[in-house]
Amino acid sequence: MTLNSVPYLALLFSLPARNATERMRAWRALKSMGGAVLRDGVYLLPAGNGRELPLIEVARGIQEAGGQAEVVGIVTRSEAQNLTFRALFDRQADYLTLSDEIACIDPDTLEITPLKRSVRLLRRRFNDIARIDFFPSDQQTGLLNALTALESLIARRIDPSEPMACHAPIPRLDPADFQGRVWVTRANPWVDRLASAWLIRRFIDHQARVVWLEPGSVPPEESPGFDFDGATFTHVGNRVTFEVLLAAFGLEEDPALMAIGRMIHALDLGGSSPEAAGFEALLKGMRHRAGDDDAMFAACIIVLDDYYLSFSHDKERFDG
Repeated sequence: MTLNSVPYLALLFSLPARNATERMRAWRALKSMGGAVLRDGVYLLPAGNGRELPLIEVARGIQEAGGQAEVVGIVTRSEAQNLTFRALFDRQADYLTLSDEIACIDPDTLEITPLKRSVRLLRRRFNDIARIDFFPSDQQTGLLNALTALESLIARRIDPSEPMACHAPIPRLDPADFQGRVWVTRANPWVDRLASAWLIRRFIDHQARVVWLEPGSVPPEESPGFDFDGATFTHVGNRVTFEVLLAAFGLEEDPALMAIGRMIHALDLGGSSPEAAGFEALLKGMRHRAGDDDAMFAACIIVLDDYYLSFSHDKERFDG
């Protein structure tokens, strides 16, 4: 039986009382992992998802500091005991605090800059809680929807044409049904529209022609649209249009595309991506240099090709 085949992992340790520094270091590491205190010197984590190795690293640090530490697997004896253990990881209080803070924000009256800063901080805190919410409930989903709705309202204050997220299932589609099409989206493209257009051209419809619609323009019925209200592909729940296209056309198995998706999501709705700030800076430079939307898109294709190659090293895809 391996440690990952049991329901729970436990770190059992003891440290000399004088070694407060290592005790605090271990406590911080375990808190970051979402560990729960079972009793003094015993921390618990659900098994799986790569949690064993970080726990072993904490144990090794304790041993090197002169303490004793072991990582063991725990099998619960009954469903009642399993429920008791699960209750140690209940994040309800954290979500409730966050929910109250979201309810106190009025997106219509606050200045846009502090509003964006506040919501970005809320998103970061939500992600931190969700990362260690090992037994998610409807409460997590409800809070995610509330946060996404707030982010959408802010986006519409900045740009009234920004699409509102819908909450419909994303159907799985065959790229063969979308070949040689004219794809339409809003003019003056920015992060999500540019990345979505690149994704369409590179991975869905290699002969795609993208048309940028001016405000008030009526999109042709036969043309698939993206990233505007009523478009074939637009925001769904917490997913930006780029992520919806990934899901719709079965592209979520590509790690490089998923990394780009996290970058686009971070810039469009908030979140964490190390590359986001650099990509946004590049887009700002392109906007100053590009003469029109087509030129902006052409420049963005080159940059996103490079991001994709950097993430995947798939050099054959864009040869020639």
